[in-house]
Amino acid sequence: METLQLLMEGFAGTLTWQNLVWVFVGCLLGTAVGVLPGLGSSMAVALLLPVTFSLEPTAAFIMFAGVYFGGLFGDSTMGILMNTPGQASAIASTFEGHKMALNGRAAQALATAAIGAFIGGFVASIVVVFLAPALADFSSSFGPAEFFALAVFAFAATSTVVTDNVVKGLTALFIGLGIAVIGIDGVSGAPRFTMDSPQLFDGISLVTVTVAVLALGEVIYVACLERHVSDKGLIRPKGRPWLSRKEFKEATPAWLRGTVIGLPFGVVPAGGSEIPTFLAFGLEKRLDARRKDPQFGKGAIRGLAAPEAAGNATTGMAMGALLALGLPISATAAIMLAAFRQYGLQPGPLLFDRAPELVWALLASFFIAMVVLLVLNLPFAMLWAKLLLIPRPYLYAGITIFCALGIYATSGSTFDLLMLLGVGLLGFLMRALDFPIAPLIIGMVLGPLAETSLRDAAMSANGDFSVLVQGPIAIALYSLLALVLAFTVRGRLVARKRAKQEQKEEELVSSSAR
Repeated sequence: METLQLLMEGFAGTLTWQNLVWVFVGCLLGTAVGVLPGLGSSMAVALLLPVTFSLEPTAAFIMFAGVYFGGLFGDSTMGILMNTPGQASAIASTFEGHKMALNGRAAQALATAAIGAFIGGFVASIVVVFLAPALADFSSSFGPAEFFALAVFAFAATSTVVTDNVVKGLTALFIGLGIAVIGIDGVSGAPRFTMDSPQLFDGISLVTVTVAVLALGEVIYVACLERHVSDKGLIRPKGRPWLSRKEFKEATPAWLRGTVIGLPFGVVPAGGSEIPTFLAFGLEKRLDARRKDPQFGKGAIRGLAAPEAAGNATTGMAMGALLALGLPISATAAIMLAAFRQYGLQPGPLLFDRAPELVWALLASFFIAMVVLLVLNLPFAMLWAKLLLIPRPYLYAGITIFCALGIYATSGSTFDLLMLLGVGLLGFLMRALDFPIAPLIIGMVLGPLAETSLRDAAMSANGDFSVLVQGPIAIALYSLLALVLAFTVRGRLVARKRAKQEQKEEELVSSSAR
């Protein structure tokens, strides 16, 4: 009851017209920045940080919350419409979401994303308010061995389970791992694969690789291999800018499963919402394979609903972890940690005692931001979808310019523009040769975490690598991975046997017809 009373006091502090204006402004600015390739919620918060010097702390952090959640929706919007996610957390949503847009269902895809973001974020906000202490205990039980097991699980899931071709999936994974190790070794300080170039000492940015592979690679592919496609083939959004009862029924289980997957990752410092979005997408793809009429690869609504709910559930929980533990789970949370210190505040358990009005007003603003985003984006779904009516030459030229501007804005380096072009050519080759993109991205995201965790675990055990399989969480993750791989192998063997049986039946029918 005390928690409910404090939350109601937080709503009382938030539901003033001034604070509601800041929530709306934050959601609007976050969405607007999120739709720019290479930028996202973290960049929006960083850009707005100096602007808030004149605001009192409660208003500033309420606006930041709106920017945080709005940026995630903006990332997904461009990922769905242009196959150009603003941040890595929106990559999994592009796989089926962009196919829905290509099929003329862009408005329905954006509505699916908006509702998924609302459900995931709203449930996460409830959990943050009521179950923060238990989740803090769960987070503290993760050590280097558990993080390494988590990385291995994600590697195997995305390169062998989610993809159709295991060899191509593993190849893409190792390409991503190879890119991730470029730069200065954090332990020895020795340069690795830098070719004595000072520009590579800091490694290759994940944002650069994401934009290059998914956006610029697609542009080059269309320019080189699909030049025959004329403007007559414009993708015209059709239908209503909301979901039918059948679509809503189809997406609801995926929203719920994605939310459940995303919640724990909000308190585990594993790099943000990239892992749960990929895991949610992989789960839906495995479930889809059991259906009589698989939809994945054709624009499956569940392949978009689950990652969106998972990503926003993780984001909501990450904000709770920042407030309760002082633990920045994502890049945006790290920037908000700097914002707290700017106001002389230190997130953590003591923050609830020293600044309760700020904490509970901020928690209440999470709920309000979710509602504002839903109200703001659902009516504009068809308007966003009309971006697809731009003639292809102008559309892809604009994407290229925004890619370059986004990368240059984040680094201010012409070398990164050259790197964008080089990795874009790699993305073009992968697209032309039908190599999956997800393993490459997950290799870059989790490669440093896996390497650091492996080293820390080995050093703490004096070189005894058996420490990697001793903890209960690590054992549970490896056991789950073994079960998933076994079911995947069995499913593929059954599918191959079924295909051979159908081929034999077709041959018998054709021979009898003769």
